[in-house]
Amino acid sequence: MTGPHPPRPTRIDLLATPKAVPELRHRLRGHGFEVQLCVSELVTNVIDHLGEGTPVTVRVRHGDDGRTRIEVTDPDPRALPVLLHAMPGDESGRGLALVGAVAVRWGVRQGAHDKTVWCEVAGPPGRKITGPATRAATS
Repeated sequence: MTGPHPPRPTRIDLLATPKAVPELRHRLRGHGFEVQLCVSELVTNVIDHLGEGTPVTVRVRHGDDGRTRIEVTDPDPRALPVLLHAMPGDESGRGLALVGAVAVRWGVRQGAHDKTVWCEVAGPPGRKITGPATRAATS
């Protein structure tokens, strides 16, 4: 027996709103905690930096290499994510640090009319990942 099969690739088109974030986590629960965390943080970044109601596309797919790739595409190719080093008293600025903590790598792919922020987590869905991530410019 080879074990359980990974969940099927998922594509979700939605408007980025605070209410949509927990709904996304619920819809992606079969993909594992790390996927839910990364999607939550990446969609929250869209809300915080582009505004509520921004259309986004979320894609999740499991590769043959054991990694799960998460992509969040939004319509602004110029508003690039920035990894901040939040201080203990700061109320924001930890989203990409959380993504970086669970992802093997992450990056941004700019298009002419959109951008995709992506990350990859290792292992089967739900497995705890440890270690720092590396940022890649493209993929």
